[in-house]
Amino acid sequence: MTATDPALTALAQSWCALSLLHGRIEAHIERALQAKHDLSAREYSLLDVLSRQHDGDGGHLQMKQVADAVVLSQSATTRLVTRLEDRGLLERYLCPTDRRGIYTNVTEAGLELLEGARPTNDAALREALDEAAKNPELAPLVRVVETLKAPVPA
Repeated sequence: MTATDPALTALAQSWCALSLLHGRIEAHIERALQAKHDLSAREYSLLDVLSRQHDGDGGHLQMKQVADAVVLSQSATTRLVTRLEDRGLLERYLCPTDRRGIYTNVTEAGLELLEGARPTNDAALREALDEAAKNPELAPLVRVVETLKAPVPA
């Protein structure tokens, strides 16, 4: 294959369309969450991921797992956790069985904010997808997103 190969060009165009769709959705959600809840999309995502933890086996996520779930580096995730902890939305504590491990839990205030923000997030997502569906280049991707099933946690 060469750099001017039609298959590579089509692949690059598809990637650009996917990137454009993601960017538009994220920006729309970001504006809505900031305006109504003083919460960024990353903060919302982190609160959402951490709120799904449980006390059973494998119920608490290590920082690397959290970073992977919110698509950030470990250092950026740690800074984000610190900001939310400073706002009283998260709390950290030592793992009772491994003193090297640190767990992060969502506080009651964090859970309340998350529950209040969830309808805003969902409505903004729907609005962004509806708007993107009007664009012929993005409409096929919107249809794919709408038909995907959420993965079942292991």
